[in-house]
Amino acid sequence: MAEKQFKSLEEIPTEVIETDLLIVGGGNAGCFAAIEAKKLNPDLRVTIMEKAHISRSGATAAGMDAINTYIPEGKTPEDLVRWSRSQVGGGPIREDLALSNAQNLNEAVEDLERWGLPIIRDEDGKPKYRGGWDISIHGEQLKPIMAEKAMEMGAEVYNRVAATNLLMDGDKCVGAMGFGVKDGKFYVFRAKATVVSTGGACGLYKSYTSDATNSHHQTWMCPFNVGSGYAVGIRQGAEMTSLEMRWVATRTKDHCGPVDTISVGYKSNIINAKGERILQKHYAHLGGDKAPRYIRANAPMEEWLAGRGPTYADTTHLSPEDVRNLKTDYLNERPSFVLFLASRGQDISKDPIEIYGSDPYVVGGHTQSGYWVDIKRMTTIPGLFGAGESAGGTPNKFVGGCAAEGKLAARGAVEYMGGLSLPELDKEQVEQEKERVFAPLLRGPEFDGVSPLEMEERMQRLMDEYAGGTSQFYRTNEERLDYALKHLKMLHSQVQYLYAKNLHDLMNAHEVIDRLDVAEVLVHHLKFRKETRWKGWQTRSDYPEMDPKFDCFVESRRNHETGEIETFTRPYEQIVPGDRYQP
Repeated sequence: MAEKQFKSLEEIPTEVIETDLLIVGGGNAGCFAAIEAKKLNPDLRVTIMEKAHISRSGATAAGMDAINTYIPEGKTPEDLVRWSRSQVGGGPIREDLALSNAQNLNEAVEDLERWGLPIIRDEDGKPKYRGGWDISIHGEQLKPIMAEKAMEMGAEVYNRVAATNLLMDGDKCVGAMGFGVKDGKFYVFRAKATVVSTGGACGLYKSYTSDATNSHHQTWMCPFNVGSGYAVGIRQGAEMTSLEMRWVATRTKDHCGPVDTISVGYKSNIINAKGERILQKHYAHLGGDKAPRYIRANAPMEEWLAGRGPTYADTTHLSPEDVRNLKTDYLNERPSFVLFLASRGQDISKDPIEIYGSDPYVVGGHTQSGYWVDIKRMTTIPGLFGAGESAGGTPNKFVGGCAAEGKLAARGAVEYMGGLSLPELDKEQVEQEKERVFAPLLRGPEFDGVSPLEMEERMQRLMDEYAGGTSQFYRTNEERLDYALKHLKMLHSQVQYLYAKNLHDLMNAHEVIDRLDVAEVLVHHLKFRKETRWKGWQTRSDYPEMDPKFDCFVESRRNHETGEIETFTRPYEQIVPGDRYQP
């Protein structure tokens, strides 16, 4: 069907939907939030607003070969908090959030198995672990299973509707607005409570694999998670936390695929060009194989700087059966990696798999970037809740933990909305947002402006070179960060020149606008933390050591009056006893 061309704002239909609970983003956490809300009250109207199609959307869209995390027999939620804390160098982390997540974690994973997810078990019927906290699954159908359960419970899903802003009633969130990327409608969702669960932010930085002809989005993280969930809150003055704790991962070079399956699942050592086991040879004093995650992720890049690259995951010990099983595991999570190896004619039992660092991401499921939330997962904006990667403060949530976050956010939201009624619709706010949203599309085919791709590439190169990207081995300093902020503001001023030829272009335009908002806040966080606490994730060349005065959370919010980003700190509180640096 040909796409309808709109020539004026008046031609664009507006659809208003009333609901009790609105969930923005139908990924892992969003599905679990919907299911939990309907469990708590089957009569609730629960609506999911999803940019893609819920059956194959979000970070788990292509499947998974493991669930991270699941607490084994003999371990406690407190043990998981201690491990998580140690993996980010002793914190700071929100231990209250991490503990409540751990207490609900196994229940969420067991829900998945009851709904039909095959969990691989040993001869005694116990889950098969591939690491201390990761269980193996046959997870190609992971996302469809979650989506089907959410719809079976009665959640109403609006597929292919991209969120663009929150709907506000004074300082309270009362829903969200967006547009149909297929039908071109402007959607207004009115809700008593709203859960944002849209995933993290990919594409802020240029990937070293970038090639405009065929691999523009050759990234590890889902390229369609662009930080929209963060951006809508940033624009309304929500408090954000820990964005400077970026996620940088070791990935298969030239493909940017996961490495844990190879290194953990198939016991493949990480080696340098000299055949040395990197972690044992050069990082034993930092814990070797058990060093914090940021050290292990950054080690291959340090080898390049030291003149000992390239680096590899040594698969030459694998038997033909192991190789076949490894490829089968990748078919559950990253099928394209099997094709990548075939295209190179690579026998991994003879030639090890080369590895390299990814571009940096803002991803609250792995680190702890996101909204500052209370124990019920409500942000500093009343009525707005964060779940999964959107909720900050809790690193190492991964798949199972994001599911648990969805359940916790739903409980908080259902409690909050008790007795509330929907306020009068602010028609002026709606019209202003509708005009902003469709402006790039209505500028006309003859408009001499900037395409979304042009602006995105400029932003990515700027972030890569000045805000600690892969080309700079993740290093930055005060002057480079100031340069980045100056030129990000310039890009913001040029948003008025963005044009879209069709609805897909319009979606891309708003994705780059959202990325710009997140990138600006991220640079402010990197600038404020004048130390190096998580080398690789957050490396300051001008402040190369850890500074005890920054043993705290770095926070930010946009000042409504000035429009400027304000940065400040919150204290760290240790709740779970034990040595902060030991699991």
